[in-house]
Amino acid sequence: MALYTFNELLRPARQQGVAVAAINIANYETAVAVYEASELVKRPVIIQMYSRMFGNGKAEMLIPLLRKLAEKSSQPVAVHLDHGASLEQVKDAIRWGCTSVMFDGSNLPMEENIRITAEVVKLAKRAGVSTEAEIGHVAMGDEGHLTDPGEAKHFVEATGVDALAVAIGTAHGYYKVAPKLDIERCAAIAEALPETPLVLHGGSGTPMEDVKEVIKRGIAKINIATEFQDTFLKATEAELKKLEGKFMPIDRFMDPVREKCVAHAATLMKEFAFMK
Repeated sequence: MALYTFNELLRPARQQGVAVAAINIANYETAVAVYEASELVKRPVIIQMYSRMFGNGKAEMLIPLLRKLAEKSSQPVAVHLDHGASLEQVKDAIRWGCTSVMFDGSNLPMEENIRITAEVVKLAKRAGVSTEAEIGHVAMGDEGHLTDPGEAKHFVEATGVDALAVAIGTAHGYYKVAPKLDIERCAAIAEALPETPLVLHGGSGTPMEDVKEVIKRGIAKINIATEFQDTFLKATEAELKKLEGKFMPIDRFMDPVREKCVAHAATLMKEFAFMK
């Protein structure tokens, strides 16, 4: 199956009241694990990489692999730049083969965020690439930085962005205390933007019952990075202990690690689609 833009995945998801998993990968094993999970549960997926990997050039090496996996897949697959830091980084992502890009100007003044995002949208549309942006600031997780529904509507109308990441109480990384999602705020944003897929960042560790409530209220893309990559690290540590200092070829060593990552990703995909 050919590569998809995430717009082709997210609009149907929002209409159906489900969400697509957007999982951050960092190497061959995590990339293949996400692909295999998608095949296993027969769900579309967004395979994404954080902006740091575009800055250090690793994404340029991995994107051809992701595109090859997408071509082999029986399910729709999008390849995405997560939290793009600049217009230049967006240009790199498009040139290297991403089918969707995010510019994160959420820490900028609103009008500057609008100006740069509008440039990103114009550039991406010419290349047939979908766009995501963010207002509010997910990393803060406090009420003063949550997304205002009126501002969200103004932002989307002013930029033409395809999908909007909203701050409704999640935060990046693992939580020290359970987050409190502002579900009614999510519903109000969705009502203000009935045609725009909404994105939840900071999905790792968020209680699944809360995640499902916001999916019902317009969230169509859920970002997962920390908990998936933590599964990889913990599985690697467990396999190293089993070796007890003995040698094993790395490709064989990584197989059970990848299998644990497949199981984790598959569970997330099923939960976000309300599958049993």
